[in-house]
Amino acid sequence: MTLVKTAAPESADLLPAETLSEKIRSKTARVGVVGLGYVGLPLAVEFAQAGYEVAGIDLSASKVARIMAGDSYIGDVLSSVVEPLVRSGKLRATTDFSVIRDLDTVNICVPTPLRKTKDPDMSYIVAACEEIAKYFHPGILVILESTTYPGTTDELVLPMLEKSGLKAGIDFFLCFSPERVDPGNPKFQTKNIPKVVGGTTPACTALGHLFYSQALEKVVPVSSTQVAEMVKLLENTFRMINIGMVNEMAIMCDGMGIDVWEVIEAAATKPFGFMPFYPGPGLGGHCIPIDPFYLSWKTKQAGIEARFIELAGYINGQMPQFVVNKVQNALNDIGKPVRGSKIHICGVSYKKDIEDVRESPAIDIIHLLQKRGASISFSDPHVAEIRLEDETLLAENAAALPAADCVVIVTDHSAFDYKELVARANLIVDTRNALKGFKSDKIVRL
Repeated sequence: MTLVKTAAPESADLLPAETLSEKIRSKTARVGVVGLGYVGLPLAVEFAQAGYEVAGIDLSASKVARIMAGDSYIGDVLSSVVEPLVRSGKLRATTDFSVIRDLDTVNICVPTPLRKTKDPDMSYIVAACEEIAKYFHPGILVILESTTYPGTTDELVLPMLEKSGLKAGIDFFLCFSPERVDPGNPKFQTKNIPKVVGGTTPACTALGHLFYSQALEKVVPVSSTQVAEMVKLLENTFRMINIGMVNEMAIMCDGMGIDVWEVIEAAATKPFGFMPFYPGPGLGGHCIPIDPFYLSWKTKQAGIEARFIELAGYINGQMPQFVVNKVQNALNDIGKPVRGSKIHICGVSYKKDIEDVRESPAIDIIHLLQKRGASISFSDPHVAEIRLEDETLLAENAAALPAADCVVIVTDHSAFDYKELVARANLIVDTRNALKGFKSDKIVRL
């Protein structure tokens, strides 16, 4: 009798995995994406284009309305792509989590910010999982894509979902797959960026691999959720530390009267052992300034000090102040104080050719200049307004250039007419080497 009781559940336990595999292969699986931002919307579109019915879930009623109207608010996703997918029924959006009852897969793509204390804020992940748990059912595949510390999937998400009485790897399937989006990158986007995935069990990993393989060009399975979580942190910590190093090099070169841009350009001619990174006004965006501190926080729990991360974070965090000091010195050289000067900021998004202002160093630079008494204006072809602590600034056009005492290039958008800028501006502080090749006494470089 013992043998019979043991054998029956084993054969039955294979059924959810087999059923879901067949649905995924036949494109009858109903796909869900929670969080329709820079990660979630492109992912939802890729699976809709691959032939799946996709339901996007977001708390923002305005985002949902725009998607259902065929209107994309993400620069890398064209409205001309979204509109026919919505019209055909392949893509829909809702604020109602109850649709999860009818879904076979759910990707969680919600924000994971840091608190002011640089501790991870898991509230968005917890809230998403609480909603998913209300409508949880056997045979579902859940994949967390939100960047977080190693252990989150197994230590936080798994217990919340197993409260249902279902078991991961048997009744349902749970993976982590780090998002790797690079907004504004014309070459690498969601479809052709290799997708890493690791599951809580081998069966989970296999289903995650199968799922992504239907819509994305390359999938890289790893042995666990912890490995997959650490992959993203290694990638962004690598960039953050190297940017910190080159920012420190820029500060040193500035103190010695050496052109750091020429140094980097010459060093980059070495065909091995060197990878060029470039200094700038500070780090921005939803990944590089934030993700390494998830690792730092986690390692502190294990009694390990992440010295490189902390030091690089400090150096990068000082760059807005370094830029403001450059502006002050440049104005002093022409006999003007910062207080009362009109300073125009060119570019306020965190990187070129996108509209995202999250963690943008431009905001810190504006705040520091205002504290010193400067009057600030800005222009940005991708950003119409920015909200500061107690005011909202509206973008201005090129007419603001000659009226400014100093123009600061913070984000080097391709749409800027740099020839006109050099001709019309009285004084320019270039933090991005956007004016490489221009020769003028009015240009002060980082």
